[in-house]
Amino acid sequence: MKPAAGQRIVIVGAGLAGALLGALLARQGWQVELHEKRGDPRQQGYAGGRSINLALAERGRHALREADADEAVMRHAVMMRGRMVHFADGTQRLQRYGRDDSEVIWSVHRGDLNITLLGIAEAAGAHLHFESRLDTVDFDSRRARFIDDRNGDAVEVAFDALIGADGAGSVLRAAMASVADLGERVEPLGHSYRELVIPPADDGGFRIEPNALHIWPRGDYMCIALPNDERTFTVTLFMPNHGDPGFDTVRTPAQARALFERDFADALELIPDLEADWQANPVGMLATLYLDRWSLDGRAVLMGDAAHAMVPFHGQGMNCAFEDCVSLARHIAGADSFEAAFAAFEVERKPNAEAIQHMALENYYEMRDRVDDADYLLQRALELVLQERHAGRFVPHYAMVTFMRIPYRVAFERSEVQRQLLREATAGIESLDAIDWDTLDAHVRERLDVLDPER
Repeated sequence: MKPAAGQRIVIVGAGLAGALLGALLARQGWQVELHEKRGDPRQQGYAGGRSINLALAERGRHALREADADEAVMRHAVMMRGRMVHFADGTQRLQRYGRDDSEVIWSVHRGDLNITLLGIAEAAGAHLHFESRLDTVDFDSRRARFIDDRNGDAVEVAFDALIGADGAGSVLRAAMASVADLGERVEPLGHSYRELVIPPADDGGFRIEPNALHIWPRGDYMCIALPNDERTFTVTLFMPNHGDPGFDTVRTPAQARALFERDFADALELIPDLEADWQANPVGMLATLYLDRWSLDGRAVLMGDAAHAMVPFHGQGMNCAFEDCVSLARHIAGADSFEAAFAAFEVERKPNAEAIQHMALENYYEMRDRVDDADYLLQRALELVLQERHAGRFVPHYAMVTFMRIPYRVAFERSEVQRQLLREATAGIESLDAIDWDTLDAHVRERLDVLDPER
């Protein structure tokens, strides 16, 4: 589909996904209008209200390369080689994500990334409108009404296609649901999070190992810390909403300090302003959003968190949304109508979104409750051995999701088979020396075909 004179694509939301999609579509020659309810972060500073740090993986980097944004983003990214697990006894152990430094993830600052992408979208020809909140949509006449909350001014905008990149609380999704049943279901996790900060050391450097994602697993709850390029760490405490501990019983700064003194003593000494951070930063809720349909024929479509919000424990929310951007731009370019493009986009992406939503939930249980277990460590060691013995056939779960771009659905299906192989092979043993390698090798060849990276 080639852009016709006067045709306009309006994107609701100029966050990470909206800005990237705007850049991709503007580069195709479309007239692109981005409307963002917040102010311009390039002038006012980033006002997020969302988690500060994000984990950038290969899927996201590929999308950035498509928009010529990778180099600018990576200048401020911090490499993370693996999980630095902080055990309850005070010891630490690095669990690498991959085989070497060619298989890593990157910590990026949400605000810096958003500012970079907005500049790239504008340079590509997209028109940016800030302080512009979606109010109502007339899908029949294809007109959307936006309001500037600073003065109450309203403007009506005509569109040929309306794209919702406005996050989990999408206003466009609500407008679509008022005229069609989207089959919306929200499943709360029952756990929430609160953010704290590890400041730089007195000499200006990092206080702890910078090239790792730090985890303090404590069963039903945990802390994580991601590095920033200004030598700080963003610390996130994940806990149940109810329980001991839970956000209903750990409410005050004093109660937070008591929890850290008991369960995160080595982290507490790194957070000198714990009480102030606790008071200043709100509790963030966690939930998974499912929809039966993402589009309203050729008039509107949802993407990213607006279509499939997920919990953050696989670090794939942004990466998945960026894949959505590349897919949607490709389908718009290749279809003969918006309706065909949106339908093809949904067919391609919906099963993959559902797969990573499931894997993100799984990864939470692994991070908080398994990374310090002997059986998990034994299976992890076996996974790495099988990766070498059956190169291209046995590919670790994390590698498929994070270092490759095979569909999430394929990664999920293969991971289920591989997890069963690992359980069977390590049942009742305490060392890899007890593995029946002939039997295990035969089972791997029988149950797994060679992975096609283009699949």
